[in-house]
Amino acid sequence: MSSTHFFTRVLPHGPAAPEGAPVTGARARRAGALARRAWRFAYVRRLVAGDLACAVPAAAAGYLAAPGVPQAAAVAAALPVAWVLAMLLSRSYEQRFLWEGPEEFRRVLRGAALLLAAVATLDWGLQLEIPRGVVGVALPLSTALTLAQRQGQRWWLRRQRAKGRYLQTLLLVGPEMGVAAMHEQLRPDAHGYRVVGCCLPVTGVGSQRFHGLPVLGGFADVADVVRGHEVDTVAVLPSRELDGAALRRLGWQLEKSRADLLLAPAVTEVAGPRVRTRPVCGWSLLKMERPELRGVRRLVKACFDRVVAGLAILLLLPVLLVVAVVVKTSGPGPVLVGQQRVGRDGRMFQMLTFRSTEAGAEHLLEQPAPGNERHGVLFTRSRDPRVTGVGRLLRRYSLDELPQLFNVLTGDMSLVGPRPLPPDEVEQLDEDMHRRFVVKPGLTGLWQVSGRSNPSWDDVLRIEIQYVENWSLSLDLMIIGRTFGAVLRGDGAS
Repeated sequence: MSSTHFFTRVLPHGPAAPEGAPVTGARARRAGALARRAWRFAYVRRLVAGDLACAVPAAAAGYLAAPGVPQAAAVAAALPVAWVLAMLLSRSYEQRFLWEGPEEFRRVLRGAALLLAAVATLDWGLQLEIPRGVVGVALPLSTALTLAQRQGQRWWLRRQRAKGRYLQTLLLVGPEMGVAAMHEQLRPDAHGYRVVGCCLPVTGVGSQRFHGLPVLGGFADVADVVRGHEVDTVAVLPSRELDGAALRRLGWQLEKSRADLLLAPAVTEVAGPRVRTRPVCGWSLLKMERPELRGVRRLVKACFDRVVAGLAILLLLPVLLVVAVVVKTSGPGPVLVGQQRVGRDGRMFQMLTFRSTEAGAEHLLEQPAPGNERHGVLFTRSRDPRVTGVGRLLRRYSLDELPQLFNVLTGDMSLVGPRPLPPDEVEQLDEDMHRRFVVKPGLTGLWQVSGRSNPSWDDVLRIEIQYVENWSLSLDLMIIGRTFGAVLRGDGAS
């Protein structure tokens, strides 16, 4: 939707039906789809109101920063309106940039830079003598408050989606294996999609359901299915039947609907920052950059890990001492337990944890026992009789893992990375999974914050490779931030 029409009320396509005319099935579905999508426009209106509300106190602070300057009051009064216009011109209200991904925040920053450039140009060209104190205080404060309120809107939307509200309908199109894999990975609370069905190759259309999803047709029926079910989004998975010409025709057909078209690349673990479009002989080819796992970036990650781990140890020293005393008085046995793990490039190290089991049970930690819930080579046990009462409390809030900060400080581990595995489990890994050893194991990781309630081994494989392939400091910061929330809630602990 164009940014110049974001407050326009959306009406059904076509002329209005005469009063008293019967409501057809197609019109009923369209009316239901419009009602289902109404939250999007309300969300955008809240963003506009929130941006305006953020600019008002920022303008007031700017005015107070320039006391006695005649132009300060006029500039402060004009700033809120100018701020919303800058956000509009930077297209930060377009729905395709909202709800997920960093593009919305980039456009907020772009709008702030645009407004700053406009103010500087007007000040220089028209000799307006705009008070620098107002601009220097109001613009950064408006930017910070706007980013914060938009993140707050996302958190609110995520909580609503966890309750089954404000979901977008999704149609999966592709081969059976690809459809099954994506269906397993989609979580409505995290991704905001409700899968309504799938379209399979001709060979898979015979049955009415596949992997718990209605089979709504074949590849040739996608456009009709979208119109018939008023689908919001179509996700097309790699398939030899859907070549360039077929995808081009599908895109043309979907232009007449409101559905977004998403294309899944063959290498789904590689994210946008590593993919570039490069024109070659009239073709638009995707270039996959090498992952930046060495050199300056590795040095930055190592310095960040050790500085943050050192500060965390100092801040948490009282907590570490209290937990050590509690573990010591809970029963016989050592306070700290060292478990052998495989680190970067296959090097062995001793991972430290507070003892959470009965004395003498540490050697059983590497052995599956009756009642274990196995996922590939990982195993967990929801009711482990070896765990003490104190240990269960420590595990619930991940306090037993705090000594691993010392592993980070010594360089054996990182704050964020794949979880360290014992040697016997590493022997069972296939060749692809050894990719995880090009980085240090982490105190927390991407799959822990993506859903800590016993993910399948295939999910762990996919998510950990995704982290290795797309590492960045901003990704680490995001994972650390989500880890705090997961720990405080005690999510997925056993």
